[in-house]
Amino acid sequence: MSTTPLLDTVPTPADLRRLPKSALPQVARELRAALMQSISRSGGHFASNLGVIELTVALHYVFDTPRDHLVWDVGHQAYAHKILTGRRAAMHTIRHKDGLAPFPKRDESEYDTFGVGHSSTSIGAALGMAVADRLSGSPRHSVAIIGDGAMTAGQAFEALNNAGDMRDVNLLVVLNDNEMSISHNVGALPKYLAQNMVHDVKDLIKDTGKQVLSILPGALDAARQVKSALKDIVNPALSLFNNFGFDYSGPIDGHDVLRLVDVLQELKHKQGPQLLHIHTKKGKGFAPAESDPVGFHAVGKFDAAHPPQQAVQAASAVTYTQVFGQWLCDTAQRDERLIGITPAMCEGSGMVEFARRFPTRYFDVGIAEQHAVTFAAGLACEGKKPIVAIYSTFLQRAYDQWIHDVALQSLPVLLAIDRAGIVGADGATHAGVYDLSFLRCVPNMVIATPSDENECRLLLNTCYALDQPTAVRYPRGSGTGAAVTCGEETAALGRGVLRRQGQKIALLAFGSMVATALQAAETLNASVADMRFVKPLDEELLRELAATHDYLVTLEENAVMGGAGSAVSECLHAQGCLKPLLHLGIPDIVTAHGDAKLILQDLGLDAASVTQRVQAWCGA
Repeated sequence: MSTTPLLDTVPTPADLRRLPKSALPQVARELRAALMQSISRSGGHFASNLGVIELTVALHYVFDTPRDHLVWDVGHQAYAHKILTGRRAAMHTIRHKDGLAPFPKRDESEYDTFGVGHSSTSIGAALGMAVADRLSGSPRHSVAIIGDGAMTAGQAFEALNNAGDMRDVNLLVVLNDNEMSISHNVGALPKYLAQNMVHDVKDLIKDTGKQVLSILPGALDAARQVKSALKDIVNPALSLFNNFGFDYSGPIDGHDVLRLVDVLQELKHKQGPQLLHIHTKKGKGFAPAESDPVGFHAVGKFDAAHPPQQAVQAASAVTYTQVFGQWLCDTAQRDERLIGITPAMCEGSGMVEFARRFPTRYFDVGIAEQHAVTFAAGLACEGKKPIVAIYSTFLQRAYDQWIHDVALQSLPVLLAIDRAGIVGADGATHAGVYDLSFLRCVPNMVIATPSDENECRLLLNTCYALDQPTAVRYPRGSGTGAAVTCGEETAALGRGVLRRQGQKIALLAFGSMVATALQAAETLNASVADMRFVKPLDEELLRELAATHDYLVTLEENAVMGGAGSAVSECLHAQGCLKPLLHLGIPDIVTAHGDAKLILQDLGLDAASVTQRVQAWCGA
């Protein structure tokens, strides 16, 4: 017997809208149960999705989706949306190779109006759709659902500023205020929003009071003016968003689906930019996730009959992230100039222990990558040694600041770039496959690519000691199992290491591809160079390998176009060296999501594929 009998009857939002409003609380309960069952089979983002069940039901009930546009921000809160839009049967495949995408994806469903992966894009995208509809004479509505800390990013306020001056667009922004991003929210804005002293400003004047005031001439109008003034006092958000040009409503309980429907139906018929402020609980409906939303942000597979009562991380080898975290603490202990900065990724970047031990030198700036880099530049101007710990994919957002504010002034800021290369289940939006290409052309830079855990610490030491912009990029997860020497040793700048001596073929490997090259070299009887640095390159080692080998092959977990291999080509060309050269890396495609090892196999970057590709190329 089905545990979700009502939900079973609503495979699409159109079916949902045929139900009486009174049935929606049961739909929400069953949807929450279905979501937990689904994630138990696939793993994935957990607490965020549990927190938006009622909101998702209400939005699809009120708005004529997919004709109306729902634009989700921070796409890890869209699982319930996928279930309600015809993808329930495939939910067990989410984040797996050839399965459902982890975030909204336009070519997956007509209900996914905008591709999502990074935060704070929803308001701008929804505004673009609303303006397009206005220009086309279409009465469709655009709704941006923003939450999980995304309102702290500058791009969200850029869009608010633009939209607030347009009184003729059908735009609704739903601010899902759960006081969280992946970690707890930081900064002044969340504290400002938390100052609300009432949950519903409409309750300021009770019905009984209205009845009394209505019999006194002019008293009701005066009371309404007082009520309006009180709103600004007890609800700072009202003043903030009204001053941006939005008509503000709320805050209301985001888990009261019937109340949500009533308010959304009212707002649907209003003209101009609207903002609905709702309060939700991340992890709602599952007590352990409610009490530990950070730990339960994402989970692995579990027994649906016995959900985990605490978030448990699977034991594994030491990760690059852990190596960085330990290095950060060790270096901060001996150098008081060190400052650690993260754009809302304390846990993910391995900075928890640093934040605990050195709280005055730890700064979580929120989802604000651009500010993180310029903030670091300002610190460096005054003699500090800032470290910006950032995922490769998020660094893309701070590219202008890195060039203009750091590199052109040659300031000693170190980028600790985590999640470089193929990241797996999160897919293309989170793949770190462009950083070597876009950083290599920036002047005054040093770029290091450690090949194992010990090399990671060694190159962090090396780059930190330099008085210029530097970057150390390392992959997600554990490395080769190399023992880490917890010292202060440094490497020679711009010098690689020959890891294996072979014949005819030289594999020039960068970072994570050194281990792959060493495996392939056993069959190929090839030499293997751990190049260590993309910039500056070891030109002497290149000349030596070119002179003593017939074929050169570069390997990198980065886009081939403009990457480390391109640097090798440019160097050899400048030296007048003409030698057969094969570049292996990420081709000019959008990478898929799924298990990282499987994705690398598909890209021809596992050891067996590298061996076959090199053999075929040499034979040709």
